[in-house]
Amino acid sequence: MKQTDQTLLEQMRITDFEVEHRKNLFLFSSVDAQLLKSCKSLIEQNIDAVVSEFYRMQTSIPEIALLIGDADTLARLRSAQRRYILDLFSGLYDLEYINNRLRIGLVHKRIGVEPKLYLSAIYTLKHLLHETIEKNSQPDMNRIAIISALDKLLLFDVTLVFETYIRSLVSEIETAKDKSEQYARSMEEKVKERTRQLEEISCTDALTGLLNVRHLQDIITTALRSAQRRSEPVSVIYIDIDDFKKINDTQGHQRGDEILRTVGNLIKDTARMEDNCIRYGGDEFCVLLTNCREDQAREQFINRLTQKISERLSGVTISIGVAQTGPNEYLDAHTLIKIADERMYAAKQTHKNNIAKITTLGVDKLIESS
Repeated sequence: MKQTDQTLLEQMRITDFEVEHRKNLFLFSSVDAQLLKSCKSLIEQNIDAVVSEFYRMQTSIPEIALLIGDADTLARLRSAQRRYILDLFSGLYDLEYINNRLRIGLVHKRIGVEPKLYLSAIYTLKHLLHETIEKNSQPDMNRIAIISALDKLLLFDVTLVFETYIRSLVSEIETAKDKSEQYARSMEEKVKERTRQLEEISCTDALTGLLNVRHLQDIITTALRSAQRRSEPVSVIYIDIDDFKKINDTQGHQRGDEILRTVGNLIKDTARMEDNCIRYGGDEFCVLLTNCREDQAREQFINRLTQKISERLSGVTISIGVAQTGPNEYLDAHTLIKIADERMYAAKQTHKNNIAKITTLGVDKLIESS
């Protein structure tokens, strides 16, 4: 059951046994209950005067007058106070009585009645009731015993009211703590997200959205280590846009940036999810294809990319070089990029938009000759 669906008694775990235990703590007995009940008719005869004098004294205190506010509120308070005084002399102090006292404490806390004001009001009420009993009691009444019983009951009520004050304050603290923790978690998530974004920005080329050259060596070195563990080939493709300076000079840098963005998107669209696409700088790009041989790189990537560029960018051509390492022997990252770069320049010298038609040394021989 949710706490909001429970009564105050249930929330505070107050049972009949607990009520009797609390009465015993204040030495409030069935005799005291009977003494108060015997005084009920006397109180009923004088209750209007007691309530009127009580609120005359209360409204003379600026803080209380401010809390009461208007005549309608005062009328409701007078009615509630009347019922409370009659309850004090009912002789029946069961769970319902306890729950009403708890509710009073909760209402006082919610409307902002400070403990000092509540205690002041209880003192005033006790004084008026003592005075009423002493002036109007019959000779056969034990005034001292009745007043003692009343004092016990009022103190019993005060503890109940203060428990709701304390419970409400603890609840506010817990709520504030939960909000603080929630805010801290929210800020932590924002920091993580911002850190991720910054890391992504630091790794990403702003114009093309591809990885930037800053992390190229680390990316290829990591890929090569993984490939060596699994004995897989790795291929690197080096791409250069032909006559790009001329495009910038004749068509403007805005058109040049548009071509770079388009080529970058086409490279990304052609690559597999596990491949790494990098803008090497200026009009040059590099693609790392894991678990891919050179012939597969030509068939599955290079041919498709050149076809897409011819369809999307009329008059724009590219030069491409490709180099493979593994699965038997592995070049380092720098050497692998250097070979792909050299083959790209060889292709550019031969003719644009085609892979160089040159005889390549096998990796084993390259290593032997190095």
